[in-house]
Amino acid sequence: MITTTGLTKVYASRGREVTALDGVDLHVREGEVFGVIGQSGAGKSSLIRCVNLLERPTSGTVTVDGTDLTALAGRGNRASRELRAARSRIGMVFQHFNLLSSRTVRDNVELPLEILGVTGRDRTRKALELLDLVGLADRAKSYPAQLSGGQKQRVGIARALAGDPKVLLSDEATSALDPETTRSILHLLRDLNQQLGLTVLLITHEMDVVKTVCDSAALMRSGRVVESGTVGELLATPGSELARELFPVGGPLPGTDRTVIDITFHGDSAGRPVISQLSRTYNIDISILGAAMDTVGGHQIGRMRIELPGPFDENVVPIGFLREQGLQIEVADTEVADTEVADTEVADAEHPVPAKEDAK
Repeated sequence: MITTTGLTKVYASRGREVTALDGVDLHVREGEVFGVIGQSGAGKSSLIRCVNLLERPTSGTVTVDGTDLTALAGRGNRASRELRAARSRIGMVFQHFNLLSSRTVRDNVELPLEILGVTGRDRTRKALELLDLVGLADRAKSYPAQLSGGQKQRVGIARALAGDPKVLLSDEATSALDPETTRSILHLLRDLNQQLGLTVLLITHEMDVVKTVCDSAALMRSGRVVESGTVGELLATPGSELARELFPVGGPLPGTDRTVIDITFHGDSAGRPVISQLSRTYNIDISILGAAMDTVGGHQIGRMRIELPGPFDENVVPIGFLREQGLQIEVADTEVADTEVADTEVADAEHPVPAKEDAK
């Protein structure tokens, strides 16, 4: 639904050039909620503003719903009309609401419809439908100053939906809200995604936002996408920065007399007593150094850092047992992690996991 290829944005600032986007390749599938996360200055806002061409990219392409928007920019009157039509199918929700204080809630929602030339009666009907959809049917005649922050953002969302968009862009839409209100807005975005079949691209600096609503995510740093994929894929990727940030486990790194491993649980494995089975099967004491578990997309996902007694070469077989349970295993010692996959496979063949009768 949304694809950027080699997207670059360079700003001129005080006589020098600042590269905000540096060859960004991104793909957002139809119907998913995709989160772009990164620190301030990573290029997130520039990216989302280039997607709907509020900012013109310096180079690269932006394709939304099969239309190359960058090919339409600055190409004559006909192309300009086509670009306006394409952009009308992209809704935008802003961090600071951007509501007109002199207009009522209903009038704020009607504003995009006025620009599109929709007649007064049809504008009013559509606005009231949208306000009902976001839970504000009773505040249609109120003014923005009479609303809470969460209510203002709901008005902003209703306004973004006025043109019946296929894509909804959210620019830090929850960063100015308290935690409880943030959760309600995120759940609203997820409900709209499911009810209307919207594709949602949101940017944020909060990992909880990604965990709460996102199907996929990308990590940006210094204008580049350094990692992207579905949340499940990221958790299953050894060394994933996003996985570590989404589910931090902490705990000390290993010494020479012990082995520390990070375990990722997802799918059916999240509900099985794998650690206690490991302890009973091999008669070893296991220390849990840290753990993080949450529900993502309706499924339990988590990570755990455990400590096994003895150096790595004494724990190859127990680690192989964990892998056989469908778990993603990463040895905390980076030097060992480069070679332990092959070592474990060899050890599994030489030393099969003991049967349950033997373990008793």
